[in-house]
Formats: sequence, C-alpha cells, structure tokens
Amino acid sequence: MTRSAPGSQDGSALHALLEGDRPRVERALDEIRARFLPELPTSLRDPVDYSLSTSGKRVRPLLFLAAYRAVAGHPADEVAPAVYRLACAIEIVHTYSLVHDDLPCMDDDDLRRGRPTVHRVYGESVAMIAGAALLPIAVQVMVHEAPGAGLGGQRMALLVRELCRAAGPVGMVGGQLLDLEGEASPVGPEALEAIHRAKTGALLTAALRLGAISGGADADSLDALSRYGDALGLAFQIADDILDVVGSAESLGKTAGRDEELSKASYPSLYGLDGARSLARARADEAKAALAGISSPELLALADYVVNRER
Repeated sequence: MTRSAPGSQDGSALHALLEGDRPRVERALDEIRARFLPELPTSLRDPVDYSLSTSGKRVRPLLFLAAYRAVAGHPADEVAPAVYRLACAIEIVHTYSLVHDDLPCMDDDDLRRGRPTVHRVYGESVAMIAGAALLPIAVQVMVHEAPGAGLGGQRMALLVRELCRAAGPVGMVGGQLLDLEGEASPVGPEALEAIHRAKTGALLTAALRLGAISGGADADSLDALSRYGDALGLAFQIADDILDVVGSAESLGKTAGRDEELSKASYPSLYGLDGARSLARARADEAKAALAGISSPELLALADYVVNRER
C-alpha cells in the first residue's frame, strides 16, 4: 500500500466528497426509504420518513466510503450502488440517536437539522418508537445490501456485529448515559473524553471500520483507520462544543447554547474557546498522523473539515 505522510487539507478531495459523494449518499437514502418504508405501519412510516429525509452533513457514510476506497482502490464512479446503500446503514443509526437525543427526557430540543424535531411534529411516544424502529432498519439494510456489495455471509455478520457494538452500551448508548449522568455532577477532562469517545467517537470509528472491512482491509490498515477514527471522533465533538457556543440556530440547524442551558460539561467550559480550538486542531493532526501507512487525500481532508466546519 502506498505510504502518504500526513498533510494539509486537499481541497479537490474534499470537494469530491461533499459535491460528489454526498449527493450519491442522498440518492442511496432515497432508495432505502422507497425499499423499506412501505413495510412499516402507516402511523410509523411518516415519522421515520421525516427523520431520514432531513438533510444532514452525512459525515459517517462519507467516512465509510473514504475508508472503503482507501483499502479497495476504487474511484468513486466504480463503487457499486449497493456500497453507497450499505454506507447509509450507519447514518440510519446516527439518525436514531438524534431522534432520541432530542426527546424531552434527554435534551428536550425543538430544532434539528433546520426542522422541528420529530417529537415536536409527531409527539413524544411516536418519536420514541420511530427512533427505535430505525435500529433494525439499519441492520436490514446491511443484510439486504451486502451481497450487491460483493460481501459474503461471514463478512456481513462481522459488519452487523461492528455496527451493533458501536451503537450499544459500550458505545453510543453507553456514552449517552454517561452524558446524562454528567449533568448532575462535575465532569473533569478525563471523564469528558470518556463520554465522547463512546457517545460520538464510537460510531465515527465504526463508520471507518465498516468501510474498511467492506473493502477488504488487512489488519494493519484496519488498526490505522481505527486510530484515525478515535482521534477524529474527539476532534469532531470538540468542534461541536465550540459551535454550540459561537454558532446560531440558523447556521447550526439546531438550538445553540444548549450545553450551557443543560449544565453539560463541554470542552469550551473546561478549556476556554481558544484552548478548545487548539485541542480540536491537535486531535485532527493526530488523526492524520494515524494515516501514515494509508494513501487517502479524502480522509486527510475530512480531518480538517470536521474542525473547520461552520455547522
């Protein structure tokens, strides 16, 4: 595999992801909605469709696709459509987390991705069930799309296991619980990092691992991408915390200032804005350094993108 030293953001690579891959991801999500939503009861179909049709950054499927190409060597126009749909499984799990995160028993938020939250439109009980329905839909997508992506039963089972582990009690769900518990007591730097390695980082790392496994990664490449994802997840969360302080609802597509309102520990509250910015940059550089054995301008660009973004 070609070696590539960590470098600065590759503008053309980032443009290809955001302007090329992201529309393909949106089309893949549309295809998934057309395939799986008609099976749902009518009362559940609309809130699930609403949640999945709300536009987002789609960082997780983009990470999947960049990792897939880094190990498989396929240019974007040679990646099978089934691979794009497979990449969407992790976006569906992420969407589930947002639906539940916004509930009154969690962060009680009114706005997500520029639209009223699911529970504000359909009610709390329906939103809770709709969020839960997204988890098995994500697994169904994986099972349905794996053959078209050239994956046999053993690799498909590995993908499902990776996804469920990242989404479950040792990953995102466990991190959410730690986050809620942190509202009731002071949280120091180590505890805050533990929260976000699980709540945010686990699913971002899983996106990379899923893409790499789908692309046939060897053990060394999978380890490098995991280390990249671990550092990237923290960079992403620190940037989110900064945006919660300096951004607006119009720019973020969600309510700004919620961390302070909910008395959540955040990187700006612990380190100050300048300290948090420096830490985000350091984590992004750490992520890029992990790619020393992998040639991927896309992943290098994404590491810069997550800390430079404005939403």
